Amino acid sequence: MSKKNEGEKKQVLLRLSPTLWNELASWAEDEFRSINGQIEYLLTEAVRKRKKSNS
Repeated sequence: MSKKNEGEKKQVLLRLSPTLWNELASWAEDEFRSINGQIEYLLTEAVRKRKKSNS
């Protein structure tokens, strides 16, 4: 992602099972994040780890 586009956020429709939603909600609450914030954090970490392992 370029620095120019970093401030722009894309919206996505994400369908999750109720079980996964509840797990994410609980995890987010434990870490004082919104569910959206938790999902974004987890995706960011996954991408960071992937980049690190490919370098």
